Amino acid sequence: MLDFSTEEIQYLLELAADFKRLKRTGTPHKYLSGKNIVLLFEKTSTRTRCSFEVAGNDLGMGVTYLDPGSSQMGKKESLEDTAKVLGRMFDGIEYRGFDQKIVEDLGRYAGVPVWNGLTTEFHPTQMLADVLTIQEHFGYYKGLTLTFMGDARNNVANSLMVVCAKLGINFVACGPKANMPEAGLVKTCRALAKEHDCTITLTEDVKKGTKNADVIYTDIWVSMGEPAELWAERIKLLSPYQVNAAVMKNAKPGAIFLHCLPSFHDLETTIGREIYEKFGLKEMEVSDEVFRSPQSKVFDEAENRMHTIKAVMYATLK
Repeated sequence: MLDFSTEEIQYLLELAADFKRLKRTGTPHKYLSGKNIVLLFEKTSTRTRCSFEVAGNDLGMGVTYLDPGSSQMGKKESLEDTAKVLGRMFDGIEYRGFDQKIVEDLGRYAGVPVWNGLTTEFHPTQMLADVLTIQEHFGYYKGLTLTFMGDARNNVANSLMVVCAKLGINFVACGPKANMPEAGLVKTCRALAKEHDCTITLTEDVKKGTKNADVIYTDIWVSMGEPAELWAERIKLLSPYQVNAAVMKNAKPGAIFLHCLPSFHDLETTIGREIYEKFGLKEMEVSDEVFRSPQSKVFDEAENRMHTIKAVMYATLK
């Protein structure tokens, strides 16, 4: 997101909205027929994988999925060699995994477009879906205020801060001081925010952080790839930042709730039941009441992953 201009991001959002209309009306749009892409996953996923596969098929492309055990990258073959091989066979590569440097090196060596499906530092395709959802609900996004609750040092919060700064959305990180975004990125985003007439705010105060927010956003407390031993520490640290009815009431009337999913809002998951047995919590980063409320737009947001990813692939391959 840092490399894209505001106008380019707006173009991708407009293109995604066009593709959504085509999908909803059943209008064929196999504009990339004959092309092939590969999905290189070092971390598993539901929404990212399905979004890329359905979007690729809708555009007429062949899609190959390589799960975490199916690639030799970094094991029997160097990243550079893997990138060059895949670049000879495919027209585009999606990577979902760990260090940001990996996806950037793939882009450096592959010779074809490489898309970031998630790294430790950033999650850019999620942001496009988030902003499209906000725009669909409010009719606009510039000048709105988005508050991220909890661990604001993760990939989702980082990317939210960047896209808000680029699009003129006021961004608030509301969480523990130790879990705020890295200082260098905050400085960069504050400079961008100044250009686009918006603000970047960091606060530990829940009432101040959520006051008059238009969008309340959160993420799970222990991210994919992090050790399960972190649960006790994170629960103690982040429980004050749970999104519940009181938080939504403190936000602006008509505020919406977003979450990149998956979410631990009940006991219908293995991890959710384990956490309940160990810590007595029936819900974590968001209450079930909020998650299932009319204010929750999480499933619109999940669907929009497909439309925005389709836009990114079309824009870079056509």
